Parts: sequence; structure tokens; C-alpha cells
Amino acid sequence: MIFVLSQGCAANFGDGEKIARVLSRHHEVRFDFPEAGADAEAFFLNVCTVKGNAQAIKLLTKVHDAYPDVLLFVTGCAPKDFREEAVKIHPQVKFTSLKEIPALYGDDTGEQVRTSTLRESPFTGIVNIEEGCMDACAFCSTRLVKGRLHSFTPELIVEQVDALVNDGCYEIQLTGQDCACYGFDIGTNLAELVQKILAKVPGNYKIRLGMGNPRHMSMYLEALLDCFADERLYKFVHIPVQSGSDRVLLAMNRKHTAEDFRRLATLFNTRFPRFTLSTDLIVGFPGEAQSDFEQTLRLVEETRPTVCNITRFVARPGTPAARAEASADAVDGNIKHERSALLFDTFQKIAEENNRKWVGETCTVVTEKKGYREGTTICRNAAYRPVAIPGDYPAGTSLRVRITGAEPFALIAEVL
Repeated sequence: MIFVLSQGCAANFGDGEKIARVLSRHHEVRFDFPEAGADAEAFFLNVCTVKGNAQAIKLLTKVHDAYPDVLLFVTGCAPKDFREEAVKIHPQVKFTSLKEIPALYGDDTGEQVRTSTLRESPFTGIVNIEEGCMDACAFCSTRLVKGRLHSFTPELIVEQVDALVNDGCYEIQLTGQDCACYGFDIGTNLAELVQKILAKVPGNYKIRLGMGNPRHMSMYLEALLDCFADERLYKFVHIPVQSGSDRVLLAMNRKHTAEDFRRLATLFNTRFPRFTLSTDLIVGFPGEAQSDFEQTLRLVEETRPTVCNITRFVARPGTPAARAEASADAVDGNIKHERSALLFDTFQKIAEENNRKWVGETCTVVTEKKGYREGTTICRNAAYRPVAIPGDYPAGTSLRVRITGAEPFALIAEVL
């Protein structure tokens, strides 16, 4: 039996499922960590090192300690510094990639694997629409591993979505390192892809769009906004701004401005009430002054995101930002903590206020997983907001609920 264990973003989990599909032609494959003494032939660790090596090293160590003599392969975002750490723990570890894995078994991916629906969740289908990106952000190590943009053809993507919907998937996640630049290398774009899926794949399902950088999304914005009028798209968009300061954005080598993000946020929030805006912010980037941080605070207050991934800057080896962090421009660690705490408090207040607007509404939700609180189930509504309800329901169940309360990170509801 082979075990495929993934970390990180939806795109990485999508790659993990692709790896499993290749391997499943000749082996039984599982996605969970096995109990002690399991008949394990090999492990494939599809790691994520975007925020540092710690979690990837932790997973590798866990596998090595439990199964020291079992073949161990590492894929995913594994830059040079991670590889150096990994071989110290497990000298026999082998580094490979999705493209190389079929050759390990004298095979090729073929049509059967391309359209296979083997996946971790029976109700969620992950479809990687592209790999790589068109940017060179100063802090990013992922681009060093994934490289330049490579978009998959609309025909292949439509085929995969259709297969997943027909196999019972309710949620389709379109993912990639930067979904917003999808198709720029093959003469199309994300809006055109979504329109083709909606036109050619009938059924009761919802699409969740993956992360997209602001400068690319602006190039076909009106067409994309029109797509969201279809109820089969979650009213959710993830647009990482990273900073509210144009000076810091320039240092990050980001190709957008704070105003670009502000415009996108305003258009989505105005056209679709109770839309879920998600963004990413980095605190303490080298050279970030107090005035820069205050601009970030103001941008959050103005655009009012409901989801915000706040990260204290950590230098990734091999990136331009790592060199800046080693200079006098580095922001003191205590200041990073103070700023991230203030930004988090500001965001949390806004998120709760956004969620309170749902209280008293009735809506349809689909169950996703067991809740963090005993005896509850987490669902998703049409805006992809998590909704906690009492009771234990199987994943994929559609329910009518009334929203009775709101917290910063979830809505509270009762089943009707």
C-alpha cells in the first residue's frame, strides 16, 4: 500500500490527488497517515514550504520515525534548503515530481489517469487549472520550484469537472499558483474558462475559484463579474494584496497597487451583497515603516475582507527578500508581533461585523465536516462562509437553515 500525504494549498492537494491517480494503476493508495505496523510500501510526501520548512520537516520526521525502512519520496514545494534539511533526517529520501512519478513504475499518465476521479473527499473535486505564475515576488520561494506559467487546456479542464460532477462532487475547486493569469499563455483567461464550464457541465454543483493576483484579474474583470451572477459559483474570491503600502508593494516586486485591490474589492462588494472577500497580508517585510503598516490597516478597514491570512514575514532562502532581511532593513521581531496582533484584532472585528449581516437570514447550506465543537457540523453557504449547526450530518447533505448568530470565523445556525 502507498500513502500520499499532502500539505498546504488546494493546488498542492490537487497535485497529491494526481499523484495518487498515477500510482493507483498498480497499487492501493490511501491519503491518511497509517496506524503503526501498516503494510506500507512507500510514502509520497507532497510538502508545502511557503511559510518555512517547519511543517514539512515535521511530517517527514513523523514518517521516518514510524516507518524508517519504508521508501520515502518527497514532491511539492521543496526548495534547495528544505532538501538539505530532509537528507539529514532521512538520508535515503528521494526527491521527485508529478511529471517524473509515472517513470518510477515504467508507466505514463494516459487518458485513464487524466480523467480518474480518485480523490481525498467524495464531495470535493480539486482541478488544477495551471502551474507556475507570471510574477517574481521578492518573498516567494514557490516560483523557484513551480516555474513559469503553464495552463492546462480548457477542454481537459471541462472534461475533469464533468467527470467529478458525474461522480458525485458538489464542490469543484479550480486551483493553481495564480488562477488569475490562467490562460494567458494559451490565448484565453479565467472568465472564459468558467463560462465554458458553466455552459458544458450541467448539474447541481458549485465552483470555488482559487487565488488570483489583482493585476491579472483586472484584465477581464467585467466578464468575471458576469460569471458570478450564476448561482453555481460561490460568491467568494481570494485576491492577495500583501500590503496597503505602495512603497512596500514595490519592494516586494508586486505589480499592483493598493488602489488596484481597493477597486476590485469595491466592485465585488457592491455588485454582490454579502460577497466573501479573502486576502493575504504580510507584516514586517524588510523596510516596512510604521506609516506603511498604518496604510495596511486603513486598507483593511476600507475594503472589509471577511477572510484574511496574516503572516509575519519569514525570509525564504534564495529569494531577494532574504537578502533584504539580512540587511539593516529588517524589521525587529517584537515589532512584527505587535503589528500582526493589531492587524489581526482589526480584521477580526470587521469579519464579525460582516458576519452579523447574515443573522436572521434563511439559506441553503451543504455540510462539509465535523465541527470543532463537540456535536456540531460545519457547512458552507452560497458565499462559502462556514456555518456551524448542531448535530452530526454526513458530508454533502443539503439543508435549509436560519442564521442565529455570528462569530469572526463562522456563522451559527439552526436547521429548519
